[in-house]
Amino acid sequence: MTTERVLDDRPLIPVRHLANKVPEVTAYFWIIKVLTTGMGETASDLLARTLGPIPAVALGGLALAASLALQFTRRRYVAWAYWTAVVMVSVFGTMAADVLHVGLGVPYVVSAPAFLVLLAAVFVLWYVSERTLSIHAIRTRRREAFYWAAVLATFALGTAAGDLTAADGLGYLGSVVLFAAGICVPALAHRFGGISAVTAFWAAYVITRPLGASLADWMALGRTRGALGLGLAPVTLAWTAAIIGFVGYLAVSQRDRRTPTTASA
Repeated sequence: MTTERVLDDRPLIPVRHLANKVPEVTAYFWIIKVLTTGMGETASDLLARTLGPIPAVALGGLALAASLALQFTRRRYVAWAYWTAVVMVSVFGTMAADVLHVGLGVPYVVSAPAFLVLLAAVFVLWYVSERTLSIHAIRTRRREAFYWAAVLATFALGTAAGDLTAADGLGYLGSVVLFAAGICVPALAHRFGGISAVTAFWAAYVITRPLGASLADWMALGRTRGALGLGLAPVTLAWTAAIIGFVGYLAVSQRDRRTPTTASA
């Protein structure tokens, strides 16, 4: 699902209010996306253990609101602002799913389908309102609001799905293998099965959440839980450094922005 394929589904009528507010879909996009999901998983757990669940959720909510407010003030895609918002969505989305399970006792087998219904509702409202779900058409405030609502729902859904598989016997490494294989399915279905680029993109986007989170948990958690036992803080810091490195490279190189060549594809 490269830039050229996702572009197939963009609308024919341009919207001129803003420049597109999201990056091009390249290999860098998927790498950073997986990194943010893993970092969000371990950072959420680290904050909850350090500050306590309630202060951590409050802090995460404030940071999410601030990062989205900053993102909405931009009139075009800015790498550091966009990916900061994604990181905060990852951290808070993890907290939201964990609060339902740990705080309220809602089992993953219930919360995962509930988040799936929520995501479907966002997509339905988005499409009814805008007649497109293409990420290459995020040029109005309303479309941007729908986009971030969908992103938040995918993170909550992916968190619940990943925790469900880990808790049901697959373990963290088994979940990594499962979701690594699963993320290939939308790409293959788009290439050979005829599903639309937009459908393939959002399906893969959901799967990145449990893939990154399962990988980070496998690295960070204790050996008694079938993991490597590297620790929450070291893994969080390492993945944060990797995110900063990739985003910094994209900010300088601008390889995740549309060029005349991709725009006419």
